[in-house]
Amino acid sequence: METFLIRALQLIMSLSLLVIIHEGGHFLFARLFKVRVEKFSLFFDPWFSLFKYKPKNSDTEYSIGWLPLGGYVKISGMIDESMDTEQMKQPEQPWEFRSKPAHQRLLIMVGGVLFNFILALFIYSMILFAWGDSYIPVQKATMGMQFNETAKSIGFRDGDILLSADGEELVRYDGDMLRKVVDAREVTVLRGNEKVSVYIPEEMMQKLMTDSVKFAYYRFPFVIDSIVAASPAQLAGLQKGDSIVALNGSPVAYYDFMNQMDSLRKNKASLQADSLDPHQLTIAYYRAGVADTISLKADASYKIGVTAQSDLAKLLPSVEVKYGFFESFPAGVALGVKTLKGYVGDMKYLFSKEGAKQLGGFGTIGSIFPATWDWHQFWYMTAFLSIILAFMNILPIPALDGGHVLFLLYEIIARRKPSDKFMEYAQMVGMVLLFGLLIWANFNDILRFFF
Repeated sequence: METFLIRALQLIMSLSLLVIIHEGGHFLFARLFKVRVEKFSLFFDPWFSLFKYKPKNSDTEYSIGWLPLGGYVKISGMIDESMDTEQMKQPEQPWEFRSKPAHQRLLIMVGGVLFNFILALFIYSMILFAWGDSYIPVQKATMGMQFNETAKSIGFRDGDILLSADGEELVRYDGDMLRKVVDAREVTVLRGNEKVSVYIPEEMMQKLMTDSVKFAYYRFPFVIDSIVAASPAQLAGLQKGDSIVALNGSPVAYYDFMNQMDSLRKNKASLQADSLDPHQLTIAYYRAGVADTISLKADASYKIGVTAQSDLAKLLPSVEVKYGFFESFPAGVALGVKTLKGYVGDMKYLFSKEGAKQLGGFGTIGSIFPATWDWHQFWYMTAFLSIILAFMNILPIPALDGGHVLFLLYEIIARRKPSDKFMEYAQMVGMVLLFGLLIWANFNDILRFFF
């Protein structure tokens, strides 16, 4: 429950900031061109609002709605979410949106997207300034990678060190590197002392989207972080800092150790049939660079009473990059542009069967925030969501900013406006599409939660 509340709070805080900035972009451009804004609402407010305030001598009412699905600004003389068609039947007024030149209306409509993108670039810049950047070079992770079953089925092997994709060097394991791998024809890995080529099928991304685990993880040693008192490990003499390197004669990294212990538990009956004690373990380990071997007996649950160190920065060689205040801005812009390009590139998978299944709603969005409060991750995910919000809103779908931009571009080119009736129908169609998409996305969340 605590984890749910922490994630929910982060989600609400992040979305509130993004909505305020987005609608603030529309608001500021509208006021710049002397267009009246009747309402500025954080969240939607059908039937009633949680809070309302209208400053003296102001045309704008500020409110907080009860339905946290976004927000809006009600701009005079515009067909928008409010569907105020009665206002559109009245004569045009000089303070209305519809009375302004097309280029001004265009800037008002792109203001939200523009502000969201600028916000993302600013946040990325400040993250780099405050925390810098750190990553584990894939070629320096000497234990290689641990691959999922789909990756293994096409030729990857646990322990492979990723070198290049179609001749392009692979540096850090992130979303950008994964795209290079799945889009490549040939990936080169170091297996032992030999370079090996793995050929990637065209449908690789679709296969990976059906998996419930990542394409790959860093392999790292099982270094004991703590030991339970009076446990088999303590009684056998294991200590904090010991690095387990083999189990029953087989070399192991962290995941190998966990998988082999699970396998012993599952095969308990067959081992007993062979007159072997499935709980009896032989463990090889290093302590301060010195190798040793011990025997111990796991408990009934196949646990030996140890927890492993999980901070990869302490277990694997990492690169730390620090940025000065002015250096952080070009680096933040580059990171924002790379994130946008990656997200836009991934959109092609949305129209596949597996891509449609991966579409998620508020549950999915909330799950990307950490289970414990972490300002670095909070701001990083807020910047990412700001990129998504900017891109999704500029899509040429009626009811979105992009739909209004599309009709304004038509007006500029054709030198005539679409009729108000057409705009009303387009707005209604767009809203039906958006609500249908919203229902489908949250339905996927429900299916994932229960199944």
